[in-house]
This record gives sequence, C-alpha cells and structure tokens, in this order.
Amino acid sequence: MLKQIRPALLMIVGFTVITGIAYPLAITGIAELVFPHQAAGSLIVRDGKVVGSELIGQSFAEDKYFHGRPSATTEPDPKDPAKTIAVPYVADNSAGSNLGPTAKALVDRVKDDAGKLKAQNPTAPVPVDLVTTSASGLDPDITPAGALFQVPRVAKARGLAEDRVRRLVEDHTEGRFLGILGEPHVNVLKLNLALDALAKG
Repeated sequence: MLKQIRPALLMIVGFTVITGIAYPLAITGIAELVFPHQAAGSLIVRDGKVVGSELIGQSFAEDKYFHGRPSATTEPDPKDPAKTIAVPYVADNSAGSNLGPTAKALVDRVKDDAGKLKAQNPTAPVPVDLVTTSASGLDPDITPAGALFQVPRVAKARGLAEDRVRRLVEDHTEGRFLGILGEPHVNVLKLNLALDALAKG
C-alpha cells in the first residue's frame, strides 16, 4: 500500500509546484515583459491617480456623461445577507442576469429603460446595447451607435455643440482588431475622460 501512496503524494506535490506555482509565475513574468500595460490591469491614470481600467466598466449616471451598458452584477444585501441587491459593475462578482428572454422582470426592465432613452432622443432608434447587459456585467464598451445616440443629451448638459461631441465620439471609436476581429466599439471611460478634458480646454 505504501508503494502506491508514496508515488501518488509525490505526483500531487510535483504537479502542484509545476501547475500552481512555476507555470503561473512564468506566464506572469512573460506577460509583464511583453505586455506590461495589460499585465498590470490596463489601468488608466490621470494626474498620477488611477481612475479605472480599460477592461472594466464604470457606472456613470449624470446627464453630462456617456452611459455604459446596463450591468447585472449584484452583491449581498448588507441588511439581509440572504438577499442580493444590484451593484453595477462590481468587479468581484462578474455575472450576467439569469433571466431568460421571456422573463417578465427582464421584459419590463428593458421596456422601462427603452422608454427613458426614447424620451431623451425621440428621433433615433434605441441601440440594443443600451438596454441589454453583457455576459460579464462589466463591459467597458458600447457600440458607436450607442454613443452617438447619447450625443444630444451630453451636449445639452455640457452646453456644447452636438457636432463637437459627435466628433469626439468618432475620434474615440476603435475599429476591429486587425481589421477583422470583433466589432467597432467606444470605451466609455476613455470617452468621458476626453469629454472632461474638452470641457477644461
């Protein structure tokens, strides 16, 4: 019996060292060497202070800012740990909604959100990404259509010409990776930071 236990224990220890320590350290080292910005979390720094990450969305609610996609992330309710409450873009609990397309709660929420957006810009169709959550609940990007839809509200709140705000959106629209992968998108945090810089300038 000891003949079987000893090799089994050695294999457990060996593979733990290889796959749990050596491999992650090697990959992390290579990543920091080749992609230092990404390996550090793709952090965005302004005036020496970290304001967020390119990879994780933030909640913007004021009219003077562009808003991201709705987020379905939740946290335990401090008043009742058996329940959860909505906490948008909480990075330690990445998740989408478990509601299916026929769920009344989802349909009502989408209709309510679409109605509010339509009131802000009655002449344009509401882009789907402004009323649907992503699978992670942390999506930092919206479609160019989602950003352009918000231009009238943002321009009015900041007292800027719509054309100027629209140009800012176009300047911050990123194309497909290598011209073929993914879809054109706008990083909401980067766009809002540029908007603040524009207002200061």
